[in-house]
Amino acid sequence: METAEKIKWVVDPTHSEVHFKVKHLVISTVTGTFKVFSGSLETENENFTNAEIEFSLDVNSVDTNQQQRDEHLRSADFFDAEKFKEIHFTGNTYKQVEAGHYELYGDLTIKEIKKQIKLDVEFGGVIKDPWGNDKAIFNIEGKINRKDWGLNWNAALEAGGFLVSDDVWINCEVQLVKRT
Repeated sequence: METAEKIKWVVDPTHSEVHFKVKHLVISTVTGTFKVFSGSLETENENFTNAEIEFSLDVNSVDTNQQQRDEHLRSADFFDAEKFKEIHFTGNTYKQVEAGHYELYGDLTIKEIKKQIKLDVEFGGVIKDPWGNDKAIFNIEGKINRKDWGLNWNAALEAGGFLVSDDVWINCEVQLVKRT
């Protein structure tokens, strides 16, 4: 029996974004991005249900629009960017829950700690751009607990609660380009 030829897609970094949000001072929200990332996906079909997904973020590219906070995030208190240069995600299950909506399960590795996570995916479809490239469009959202990956630093507040919440909300807008 012949094996179907895999279709390779790569992340278009100029049309993709990786954002995160964390509660700060209990009631405020800090938003950040990772400016440098890469990813690829291989599949046998264009509904992506059997996709093999690899995605990496450059920890040093974290940007919260505040230099001192970014340096703190890169320090050993959080990402320890000197020792752990990348955050890595490997997707292993992509299943449809309703038309255009999927659940993506995979392993997220931060600081050499690997944990399975679930992400919610809205698939926008495949479209040809004006230059003849096939593009696949995805919106990806999820929530993780940062302490599961050893990102434990915090400070107690005088009025109660902590400076930084444990929950981190992830939002990615991803365009993939089909490689021929």
